[in-house]
Amino acid sequence: MLRVDFNSPIDPSSNQILDDKRFREHLPTVQALEDARLVILTHQSRPGKKDYTTLEAHAAKLERMLGRPVTYVEDIFGRCARDAIRSAKRGDVLMLENLRFAAEENLTLKPEDAKKTLLVRKLAAMADIYVNDAFGTAHRSQPSIVGLPLVLPSVGGLLMEKEVANLSRVFTGAPRPVTFVLGGTKVDDSIAVAENVLARGTADKVIVVGVVANVFLLAAGRDIGRPSAQLIDQLGYRAEVEKAKALLETYRDRIALPHSVAVREDGGRVEYPVDAVPENAQVLDLGAESIDRLTKAISDSGTVVVNGPAGLFEEEQFAVGTFELMKAAADVEFSVVGGGHSGAAIERLGIEDRFTHISTGGGAAIEFLTGKKMPAIEALEMSKSIFR
Repeated sequence: MLRVDFNSPIDPSSNQILDDKRFREHLPTVQALEDARLVILTHQSRPGKKDYTTLEAHAAKLERMLGRPVTYVEDIFGRCARDAIRSAKRGDVLMLENLRFAAEENLTLKPEDAKKTLLVRKLAAMADIYVNDAFGTAHRSQPSIVGLPLVLPSVGGLLMEKEVANLSRVFTGAPRPVTFVLGGTKVDDSIAVAENVLARGTADKVIVVGVVANVFLLAAGRDIGRPSAQLIDQLGYRAEVEKAKALLETYRDRIALPHSVAVREDGGRVEYPVDAVPENAQVLDLGAESIDRLTKAISDSGTVVVNGPAGLFEEEQFAVGTFELMKAAADVEFSVVGGGHSGAAIERLGIEDRFTHISTGGGAAIEFLTGKKMPAIEALEMSKSIFR
């Protein structure tokens, strides 16, 4: 029984999967189990979302990529699923229905409680060994993630192993100096990462960009313009300004802020020093001076960890900062990307193969970098491991 994370962007009108990156990343584990009777568990979205749907398209997508039949089973643990698994032969691949169609899978439970759920008890009765390859859900404490390892001989899959190994190396043995580039709009996550890696001495430098940088600029007493300040309030991050101020007071020599930014004026890109941003202008990218200075800091690093864009990279005129920082990060000895929007920007540039590791789990990667314990990994460590 293989738990993967095939949760993917879907066109609600056609039910077509728009991005097969996660399928590609899981393929080595699926292929390594080609001699087994393989039962695949995964989910798509969550209740209430437009892309919360069946896994019929996922089974068809995997079948095309794998080059072998994949049987979609329109059931999770009922008689239909049991009969399909019972009649399967070695080499057969079955994909059960969207796990989150089972109400219990949407609960957050401690492992000891998760293993008692009907979902886990029914699934465990249909399998001999459990393999968790779903790093993208490693930060979730849901029954299929933390319950099954307690009732079946269990092991992590090849993608899980790759993710944990590369993210762990950031903290132990990564080439120095180590630089973190934290951007995008998830300010609370980025500040939690900064607090962890600065306190532990993991990061020699933390570069902040995007909305994260705007919070730090406010903390440093800079006027970033009314629209950017209002966005911070709208996102609920005003409390993060005080945290950023505390980090600047303690680690000012290791935190790099933008010196210049780009805004939109009359439909075009105009740049200003950070202490001269017009009152009604919104910061949408780094300025050229900041790009030059920050890309040099990245190029001088042995390790770079990137999470989040430097601006509104979806618009070409404001993608300059994000793209230049990504290109600089691609050339260092050891480069790790947290996935999400950073991964999307790298795909647009076509330079994925130049990075050491691009994570498949944005939220999971961030939680790992904050130093939090990962429920999936802890459950595997608690499990009836096949190696013990």
